[in-house]
Amino acid sequence: MGAPGAFEPGEYAARLGRAQAAMATAGIGALLLTTEAEIRYFTGFLTRFWESPSRPWYLVVPATGAPVAVIPEIGAPLMARTGLADIRTWAAPDPADDGTALLAGALRDVVGAGRVGVPMGPETHLRMPLADFERLKARSGLRFGDDAGIVAGLRAIKSEAEIARIRDACAVAGRAFARVPEIAAPGVPLERVFRDFQRLLLEEGADWVPYLAGGAGPQGYADVISPAGPRRLAAGDVMMLDTGAMRGGYFCDFDRNFAIGTVSDAARRAHARLIAACEAGLVLARPGTRACEVFEAMAAVTGARAGRLGHGLGMQLTEGLSLCAGDETVLAPGMVITLEPWVTLGRGTGLVHEENIVIRDGAPEVLSPWGAPGL
Repeated sequence: MGAPGAFEPGEYAARLGRAQAAMATAGIGALLLTTEAEIRYFTGFLTRFWESPSRPWYLVVPATGAPVAVIPEIGAPLMARTGLADIRTWAAPDPADDGTALLAGALRDVVGAGRVGVPMGPETHLRMPLADFERLKARSGLRFGDDAGIVAGLRAIKSEAEIARIRDACAVAGRAFARVPEIAAPGVPLERVFRDFQRLLLEEGADWVPYLAGGAGPQGYADVISPAGPRRLAAGDVMMLDTGAMRGGYFCDFDRNFAIGTVSDAARRAHARLIAACEAGLVLARPGTRACEVFEAMAAVTGARAGRLGHGLGMQLTEGLSLCAGDETVLAPGMVITLEPWVTLGRGTGLVHEENIVIRDGAPEVLSPWGAPGL
């Protein structure tokens, strides 16, 4: 019996093969991976236990052969279900030595020529105490450096199996959004809407809902990251819900705006512009187009030029490229991205709209149920 939520073994074998080919080119003897997404990408190890910061987890990807897991012993049964054979454990947490000696030994066992590559680019972090990282370098006697962007590059191009997971997550959210009239009406506190919307997502098939944001107010909303408060919805409000629900370990990330009663003509026009901006981005979202060019196409419709108007999507809510003025990333088939334009309406309020698409050889495939212009 395989690990819950894991793909077929061939998916992981293909990922490993591509990584090792890139490692050979870059002169990297092994990859040291420490984060949930990195480790899951090569193994299928899916667990909510990462919420606990008290235990580090490690995966060593050698230049040849199978990966080596160096993990707390509590994770050994689940890791074994991924099919990984070399699993080295310790009784964590251990204040005297929380796995560094074991990890140093595993690295020495597999690293021949070349350095140990550690992801160091944008959106990466080292999920181990820095003091332990210094101990690891001293104990192993190996050279450590950047992974040359190998892991990020691999994860940017999704397989059909990954795209299917994101498509499923989008379908779950689409069904939940269709039920929002059941939970939102004048007089209902926004915090209750948030709780009920999470319930709808779970009822429709989400595994969990790590992210939910939104806002509500006349002529739009002032910010989209604050926790929901007790303010009651009022006729004339525009309410937005933005969800990062997960299905099979992959995120969707799109939002919808809802009219509470009758909203202003200005809000309706602004929302129609957002849909038009997404359509402009969709036209340009082709292989060979740069991320900044998609940004410019949407910004030309909305006039919003600050920040970013979309991003990469996958095992993490945001990963990889940003649709912003300075991102020169070239789109390629298999990239899953969001289109997320926004407009201002004055007095510090505005509207935002978001869709999820995958880059194909021709026209992109729309993964989220495409929003209608009307509110």
